This record gives sequence, structure tokens and C-alpha cells, in this order.
Amino acid sequence: MAVFTEVSPTQAQALLDHLQLGALSSLRGIGAGIENTNYFVDCTRADGHLHRYVLTLFERLTAGQLPFYLRLMQHLAQRGVPVPEPHADATGEILFEVAGKPAAIVDRLHGGHQLAPDAFHCQQVGATLARMHLAGRDFGMHQPNLRGLAWWQQVSPQILPFLDRPQAELLQSELAYQQHVAASAEFAHLQAELSGPIHADLFRDNVMFEPGEGPGRERLTGFFDFYFAGCDTWLFDLAVCLNDWCIDLTTGVLIEERAAVFVGAYESVRPLSGAEHRLLPALLRAAALRFWVSRLFDLHLPREASLLKPHDPRHFERVLRERIAAPWHALPADGRVPGREASDEVQA
Repeated sequence: MAVFTEVSPTQAQALLDHLQLGALSSLRGIGAGIENTNYFVDCTRADGHLHRYVLTLFERLTAGQLPFYLRLMQHLAQRGVPVPEPHADATGEILFEVAGKPAAIVDRLHGGHQLAPDAFHCQQVGATLARMHLAGRDFGMHQPNLRGLAWWQQVSPQILPFLDRPQAELLQSELAYQQHVAASAEFAHLQAELSGPIHADLFRDNVMFEPGEGPGRERLTGFFDFYFAGCDTWLFDLAVCLNDWCIDLTTGVLIEERAAVFVGAYESVRPLSGAEHRLLPALLRAAALRFWVSRLFDLHLPREASLLKPHDPRHFERVLRERIAAPWHALPADGRVPGREASDEVQA
């Protein structure tokens, strides 16, 4: 991938001056971007210390769409959640224009991705995810999850002509199942009482770790890329994570031991309700469906002049089939699977 919009040192320095962030020391394009242009920006302040930021120019989202995402990041950062905080000017504005594009500058997270996570990484992500959910409860802005059930229903008829018969049957049957779940009283309870801003795309490449004390003891430094965030059930966000952090990437099979650690760490901060435990298998299916549908859409119906290189949709088709074939219940603290008869209870 590439930098899609060139930013000159003069343009970068103008924004730094406006934000009083210091003198530009280094401006380096980040080649990993797929939808936005990103630069690493190093600055030297009057005290002589080097400060590091990320400058993002938004290639797809408009200035009218961005405040929810940027203000959410600001809200979470100010409540101690490790996310990049957008820098504001003297008036409190955090969205600017650079090279004719909407732009923001945020703190740079330390470290790198962990693309082969173990239980220790999952423990940290799970606990931090729960902290993020709780910290977002008093966020004053609202935007629905724009890639939720309504969107799946909207785009599925456009996708169906590209699918073979087994795929089409899977898509239609799973949509019907998810509509049934969404109409249930338990799901309505989750929406009313156990929901709020969610990341909605917290995959392995959207979390940073840095070396810690001892081998294999990496420390989580933050979550980033909130540009699919929206308001939805917290359980859906958890399910998205489990379907990436806790699976065999080749087969889509859930690694149950790792998933149990992830959920246990989450529950150490925010225990799941009985309804959440009962609905987790359904939401794991929903999370798999969401990314199968979006990847099919991006592959077969790309936006005009899209900068996005589509991911292989077959991965999440495998994940969805696995979640249907092998439903997984996280065990609550008492070792019981809510909703099962006593004779079927699983001991911790």
C-alpha cells in the first residue's frame, strides 16, 4: 500500500504550529494504510524532548462523519483507556484540514502488533476491552453500528448473485437466524442495558504491545483504528474479538482455552449477565456473519476508486460454519452454562 495524499513538511509544520506541538523533526509516510493516509510525525518541543504523533488524512470519511470517532477516542483517552488521543487546538477543535483532506493528529502508541497472540495477550486485551466499554457509558454522542443487522439485510440481495448455492443458503439461513435473535426479549435487554460505544473491529492488527519484563511478557499499549466504531451491544464487540484473537486462522476453529482466558479477563472487570452468556453463541455467529458479508461486498461490489484491497471472504465463511457447528459457551464463575438443565451443567 502507499501514501495516497502527499503532505509537505511545510504543511505538517503549519498544523503543529496551530496545535503548539513543537518543531517538526521527522515526517514519514506509513505504508500500511489501506483507506487513510498516515504519517509518523516527530516533534521537538521547547524543553528539547522528542514527542511522537500520527497524522491521519481521511480519504473516505467526510468531515461530517468524523466527529463521533474522534470524540470517542478523546473521551476514552481522558478516562484512562489506552487509545490515541486526538490533539485539540485552543478552541477545542480536533478536526482540521491538511492538503485538502480532513485530518487529525493523535498520540502515537508505542510498540507493534502481536499477530500470533497467546493467552497472556488475550488476557490483557479482554480486560482492557471491558474497561473501554465501561468508560464509554457516559459518552454523549450516538451513532449506530453502521455494519450491523440492518446493513447485512440491505446488501445481502446484492451479494447473492455472486454466491454458489451452498453459500447462498448459508447467508439466507443465517440472516433469518440473526433476525430471530434480534427480535428476542433477551436481545432487547442487551440493547437497552448492556450496550454503548464499541470498537467493532478490534482485530490483532488494531492493538499494540511493547516488550515487558521477561521473555514473552509483552505489555499492551493501546487500541487504535476506531473508524468502524458505533453503538451496539458490548457482547457483539467481545464476539468480534474472540473470532480473531482466539481462533486457528487456518481453520477458523475457536481455541477454547484461549477464549476462556479472554472472557475471564473481561469478566474480571465487567461480569457478563446470564442473558449475555446465553446469547454468546449467537453473537459469535453474528460477528462472523458481519465480516463475511462485508468482505463479500468489498470483493464483488467495490466502491468506485476504492483504496481498499479486499480480504478473502472465505476466511469468515469458515469461521461462521464453525460457530454454527460447534457453539461455544463461556463459563461463568460458578462453572454453569446459563440456560442448561442441571443434568447438563459443566463443572469449572
